[in-house]
Amino acid sequence: MNEYLLSVYIFIGLFIIVYLVDYFLINKRKLTLIKNKGITKKGKKKKIKNISEVDYLTAKFKLKENNLNLDSMIIVISLINAFIISLVSSIVMLLPFAIMWQLIIAFALLFGLIYSLYEIYGRHLKHKEERK
Repeated sequence: MNEYLLSVYIFIGLFIIVYLVDYFLINKRKLTLIKNKGITKKGKKKKIKNISEVDYLTAKFKLKENNLNLDSMIIVISLINAFIISLVSSIVMLLPFAIMWQLIIAFALLFGLIYSLYEIYGRHLKHKEERK
């Protein structure tokens, strides 16, 4: 029982850390550059970096980018990324296999979760767009 409790603590800790890093240090910076059209606070022009998850969802589900609420999207994207990373890490740490098998299982879990969760979120956005 002790291993499972440790795994839950690791899941919660990783989830919080990955969410905060992904939201504030990665996606929030890109979003402010997109909103400011590449101009920083000091007035310098920077190259605008798109958020790749948003680009993927708009291309795959043919969403109109001007109808999307990017603020709420990056919150959900950060939550999805944090959930995927922390769940895969927690499950792999519980497995009593050799490191090679753990990596193979983690790789399969990672791709399965990425595809399924972004597919569900993309369908949700498409349904929301069609209702409007």
